[in-house]
Amino acid sequence: MKGPQAPVGADMERKRALHARYPTALDLRARARRRMPNFAFEYMDGGAGAGGGVDRNWSALDHVELVPRYGLVAKPPAVTGELFGSVFSAPIGISPIGGPGTAFPGAETYLAKAAQAARVPYTLGVLSGVTVEQAAEMAPDVLWFQLYRFANNEHKIGLDLTRRAAAAGVRVLVLTIDTPIRTTRPREVKSGIANPFKLNMRLRMDALSSPAWLTSLARNGIPRFASLTPYMPPNTNLDESAAFIRRESGGAFTWDEIAKYRELWRGPLVLKGVLHPEDAERAVAMGIDGLFVTNHGGRQIEGLPSSIDVLPAIASAVGGKCALILDSGVRSGLDAARAVSLGADAAFVGKAFLWSLGALGPEGPAHLIDLLTEEFRSTMGQLGCKTIAELRSVPNRHPGKWTREEFARP
Repeated sequence: MKGPQAPVGADMERKRALHARYPTALDLRARARRRMPNFAFEYMDGGAGAGGGVDRNWSALDHVELVPRYGLVAKPPAVTGELFGSVFSAPIGISPIGGPGTAFPGAETYLAKAAQAARVPYTLGVLSGVTVEQAAEMAPDVLWFQLYRFANNEHKIGLDLTRRAAAAGVRVLVLTIDTPIRTTRPREVKSGIANPFKLNMRLRMDALSSPAWLTSLARNGIPRFASLTPYMPPNTNLDESAAFIRRESGGAFTWDEIAKYRELWRGPLVLKGVLHPEDAERAVAMGIDGLFVTNHGGRQIEGLPSSIDVLPAIASAVGGKCALILDSGVRSGLDAARAVSLGADAAFVGKAFLWSLGALGPEGPAHLIDLLTEEFRSTMGQLGCKTIAELRSVPNRHPGKWTREEFARP
């Protein structure tokens, strides 16, 4: 074997070994639980309240049944997807994650590079440890950027971040509208996580159980809000930066505020957090290009309906006039196929990518993308679908779905 071919062969062997040991996202979750400090796992895995929203998302997806037709597919189906004029390797993407460096230091760097290599969308959260400019260098073809509401001084920070994102070449801007306040996540509180994140003595002792986490911390440093640093006074420490963000941000975007961003941002604009068909219709009417149908992964309030259960009503309301992205609870390519069959253009994944980092470190995201893509492809083939368009016509049973009449209740 010639020299240049050896790394390729070694890489393939490594991939096969990972697929054999960790063939599902839940296998990655199990290893992350064993391998990470307790506080890191609780941050990446938990939800609001008693976790009912997380459980509901999983259960609702599990109850969606798809009926196959056999004798139709003679070759592997085509799984490439398209969003906003860009073609991706599959209708799967990485959701924005707030402060992922708490779960695994350097998370944003590893996610951005894996997404670029695999050609799937990566949504950088504004509360991340790399700047939007740095992320754009790592993921120039697939980068999306998410914003929370920074309303002080006529949205000075938010609008400037929007200009920076455009200058950096970000493909899609995402406004999160479902976080009017931050609610309690008891698993995080019990694990000792404080806001702002700091390695107090309790967390330091916890971290000693995880050489992988400590090694990544040494390489990447304590997570900071990199994109927001230019708006803070020089030499702002972590406590001061957290106080700054509390002062400057908060609340949900109003429709008038969304209109300001629509006017400034000339590329695709997406709203994240839509669960009601009337909100979806209003967004389409004002020129919004896409919607994340999501309950924030069950991390804000646990009493919301699952995202998959409201998706069909929202799909009916928008009538194909904007892209729909299903977020919350997706753990497999089968879940992604369920979402597409019920009206989504793509399914985005959050928690499972943190599990992948906790389980395998920097190589985790690439492994998970491979798993999700192959599961999606095999699901389509098993259902008898040659194209994603055919997946939308697969007979299904969806016992938990909301009807339009239920949304109209007083």
